[in-house]
Amino acid sequence: MPSINPYTGQAWAQVPDADAGDVARAVAAANRAFHQGWRDSAGVVRAGLMHKLAALIESNADRMSKIESTDNGKIVRETRPQMLWVARQLRYFAGYADKLFGQHAPLDQPNTLDYLTLEPYGVIGLITAWNSPLSLLANKLAPALAAGNCVVVKPSEHASVSTLEFASLVEEAGFPPGVFNVVTGGAETGRALVDDPGVAMISFTGSPNVGRHIAAAAGRRLVPVKLELGGKSPNIIFDDADLDKAIVGALAGIFGATGQTCVAGSRLLVQRGIYEQVIERLAARAQSIRMGDPLDPATEMGAVANEPQYTRILAAIEAAKRAGGRLVTGGGRAQGPGLTQGFFIEPTIFADIDNRSELAQEEIFGPVLAIIPFDTEQEAVAIANDSRYGLAAGIWSRDISRVMRVSKALQCGSVWVNTYRALAAQAPFGGFKESGIGRERGEAGLREYLTTKNVMIDYSDGVRDPFAIRT
Repeated sequence: MPSINPYTGQAWAQVPDADAGDVARAVAAANRAFHQGWRDSAGVVRAGLMHKLAALIESNADRMSKIESTDNGKIVRETRPQMLWVARQLRYFAGYADKLFGQHAPLDQPNTLDYLTLEPYGVIGLITAWNSPLSLLANKLAPALAAGNCVVVKPSEHASVSTLEFASLVEEAGFPPGVFNVVTGGAETGRALVDDPGVAMISFTGSPNVGRHIAAAAGRRLVPVKLELGGKSPNIIFDDADLDKAIVGALAGIFGATGQTCVAGSRLLVQRGIYEQVIERLAARAQSIRMGDPLDPATEMGAVANEPQYTRILAAIEAAKRAGGRLVTGGGRAQGPGLTQGFFIEPTIFADIDNRSELAQEEIFGPVLAIIPFDTEQEAVAIANDSRYGLAAGIWSRDISRVMRVSKALQCGSVWVNTYRALAAQAPFGGFKESGIGRERGEAGLREYLTTKNVMIDYSDGVRDPFAIRT
């Protein structure tokens, strides 16, 4: 398959299109590695390999970031820090690898020892999206390896190259063959991975529609599934906020990563007293955003990652215009030197949006902001929660009592206060409602890749009544 550079619109690499046989061989290799040593490897050994891989990622950060930016159009100002984030994830979860403590359970009956151990599932299928391939992979891979699992990774067909390059670093780090495997391809490749009986668990990041199909397929086989899906996240600015910080946060929340992030603050809720002032300031800054070559460190916003997504975003913008939204700035293909050959869209802002409109309810996954006015705290919470998604939210306020009330009331998995899109390896991440199932990062993320085994030992001298009722 050709891999298209979103900046030039031209193919720059060729990627294998794996068939069901390729997937079966990868899964078989992973199972051999798991059963022939990896599952029983000491945690300190797994941790050592993870630290070696982290060091290789750090030393190759520039090269890997350029590969990823070339493949998906994201600016190197974002992809290079993401490479260091990958290393941080590996180091953080490596610390857990030799600390997977079990638990003793005190029972009612005497002379019985009961204990619980944490066990890896086996082979896990990891399916990642095109917007941040290695960052999303690290969220899954680091805890999966620390827990003692082997993996088969299926990156998006739109951005596979950095994952293939990552595989070479895994090999260089010294991981046993079969512990880490990559199969590239489209929907058929993904379907083969999800349906393979040798896969014990599926972890997916992507769209809700694909997530439903994966969950249904996993349900037919009765295997666990972890889903990190979409969002329509509300970013709420109250009239007592530090507006300098809030404006920057609102801009970063939607135009960072060209809006191609599941946590994009695509709904901006602004209290009525500061509404027009916020719109004016946002529009002025959006119009000055520097677009261009993602590999240029001066570029502030890159290209949309692929042509199908580019077409969908432009169609959503045109639909919002027809629906009567007030177009404040942007609204079409970006013009200018170096922009005409690639998939560039202007930073776009609509104001006076009804929260029940398609623009406010549907995830666009692009640089398109819907601004919604509100009057009271209660109204802001009601608007924020009026969505089938529940991934993230932002609150901008100096009132700590309000921050505590609103944080509790919001129906979402992550709440940022006076910041946005901030990440930490220790902080769990995941959504409510249609934004997904399960958590990534932090101890909660580790637990997703472990299952519990119970062992009960009778060490009494006598023989127990076989017909006695036991609970």
